[in-house]
Amino acid sequence: MPYLAVTALSHVGLVREHNEDSLVVGPWTMCGTETENPQTLLFPLGRPLVVAVADGLGGQPAGEVASALVVRQLASLGPSLSDTEALGDALDLCNRALYSVADGRPELTSMGTTVAGAVVREESLLVFNVGDSKVFYVAQDGTQDEAQDGLRQVSVDDSPPPAPGHRTTSLVTQTLGGSRLFSAVTPHIAAFELSAGDRYLVCSDGLTDPVPDEAIDGLLRVHDGGRAAFELWHAAIEAGGPDNITLALIRIAE
Repeated sequence: MPYLAVTALSHVGLVREHNEDSLVVGPWTMCGTETENPQTLLFPLGRPLVVAVADGLGGQPAGEVASALVVRQLASLGPSLSDTEALGDALDLCNRALYSVADGRPELTSMGTTVAGAVVREESLLVFNVGDSKVFYVAQDGTQDEAQDGLRQVSVDDSPPPAPGHRTTSLVTQTLGGSRLFSAVTPHIAAFELSAGDRYLVCSDGLTDPVPDEAIDGLLRVHDGGRAAFELWHAAIEAGGPDNITLALIRIAE
């Protein structure tokens, strides 16, 4: 009988003073805390289960408040996210909640966060994002289609192309919250069929900015579960750990 295994960790990195990333796995959330020891949770396939990372906007106030609010909202709504419409409505609700909470509180004005994740259903999975946190599909080795082999990003970055000579950019064109006046969002949502052995990686840019996709792919080809999560974190730390590092590995197991 297939089941869902999710391995996750969140760490402040080596440069930032605080962890402004938050994480949700089903009813479980991690907000502003840190651990380099991956935690694995097991769930039966059936009711919708949300796995997501929210990365509070740096350089603006209360990023950790914004990211925590979003993951807690998604945790409470998770079982009801049965289709793309319900998921889109939930992300709109998260966006509106950020503006509502910040109203009249100068210390929270313009707080915002990115979010990326997946809603796992019995036979399919909904990938979603607002901002530049990412979701990757990790193809199994030996797949019949070489074009699908290896790591493949399935989220859509809300960011302009990087400048010449640069691999990444810190600019984002769309976030939940993040401005003084209310701004609606158009989340990216896509559906994928599920089969045993499928793996997905959800992560903040604290992993993908310092660690190239090729290196992430290489680690995921030889590691799985807790070891894979630890090696991904270690790669970001070895690359300088310039930002908070939060990731969740989703696997459909038998």
